[in-house]
Amino acid sequence: MSLVLISSLASGTAISAEQLYTQQPPVTPELAFDGTYDVGVSTITAVDPKRLNTANFITKIERPLVLEVWYPAQVTEQSHLATYKNVTRLQKPFELQGNAHRNAPALSEGSFPLIFLSHGFTGYRTQMFYLGEHLASHGYIVVGIDHTDSTNIEIKTEADRPAGGISTFYNRARDQQFLLDYFTEQQTPVASIVDTDSAAIIGHSMGGFGAINTIGGCYSFNSEQLGKIGTPAAAALVLPYALNSCYGGREAVDPRWKAAQLFAPWGGEYDVHSTQAMSNISVPTFFFAGDQDNTSGFKNGVKKLHDQMGSEHNYMLVFEDARHNIGPHPAPAASFATDFELGHYVDPSWDIETINRVIEHMSLAFLDCHVKNDATRCDYLPKRQDSQQYEGADHKFTDPWPGFPHLWASGLKFYRK
Repeated sequence: MSLVLISSLASGTAISAEQLYTQQPPVTPELAFDGTYDVGVSTITAVDPKRLNTANFITKIERPLVLEVWYPAQVTEQSHLATYKNVTRLQKPFELQGNAHRNAPALSEGSFPLIFLSHGFTGYRTQMFYLGEHLASHGYIVVGIDHTDSTNIEIKTEADRPAGGISTFYNRARDQQFLLDYFTEQQTPVASIVDTDSAAIIGHSMGGFGAINTIGGCYSFNSEQLGKIGTPAAAALVLPYALNSCYGGREAVDPRWKAAQLFAPWGGEYDVHSTQAMSNISVPTFFFAGDQDNTSGFKNGVKKLHDQMGSEHNYMLVFEDARHNIGPHPAPAASFATDFELGHYVDPSWDIETINRVIEHMSLAFLDCHVKNDATRCDYLPKRQDSQQYEGADHKFTDPWPGFPHLWASGLKFYRK
């Protein structure tokens, strides 16, 4: 049984599935509406049999990764809608209603690109379930990862965080690369229809931190940096030798990675990625940021990482006045009791559902453009930086961004490097 399935917890209290999303209004961005495919979802576990043990950096251990897999499916009358169970950071259980069909068989034919969703520290594999379902409905296979040692259910107290943090530094990019190989080589529910030669990573916070490494942003840890983030002095002296690596532990970037989306990626304020390596990255990248991000930082954080990126196709969408929570689903009711819990989901200035709908639109445009090589979707990526249309007087307006209804893209900025 996977760790997340334990999230029903020992209390025995029945919990019903919450519906976090409203009916999409006509002012929703065009590409945020569902695609033509019915969507199935299955939970599987992948095991790396010989991962370095971050408790001692000497021995090798098995590393299990629980995965949520969304895919174009054959839905029948017997199919039922999925729910997603997990716990908050204070271990309160919740269950969310999804639109995918649990364990529906995958389509028997077709070829669909592979996308990974990599959560932050802490998080869980269904933290962006809305995006997994959305992309699958448009012809992608999407895999949400539970990164072992880094999930809500494992990091129960402050005492769990140091070991979890070190594991995250070492394993995050390696998990991403391992899973691309796993879906290439192993039998999975989507083995006959997955196109692993066309793959992308979507990472939030520490998921973005790892994704930058996976596509070529080598780590450049040193003892001073590690000391600033609370690593004990003795460990800070030796950890750089274990952590500093590139390409998810490989010798070169895997050419199957066609794109990376980086939601509030961590690391810029501490310069943990090599500036030189960043400038050599060629994989298309799309950064998403709030300009009030007080976790990853903006000017010296996410924006700096975007500016350092060498890719010819390098974009950034900024939610003005937003903070760090620009990727996950809206807050479940179980998180409403404390500021600590709400801080994992809520933004003071933005409605999270609105953010999610913008993400669905922009993500599909970017991935269709650079993973599926659909030039018509490239045209949905804005050519103008400012989304504001009203010119301030005399009822004069500029055109809206592509796919956005008139006057419904306020508060956004789009950058092309």
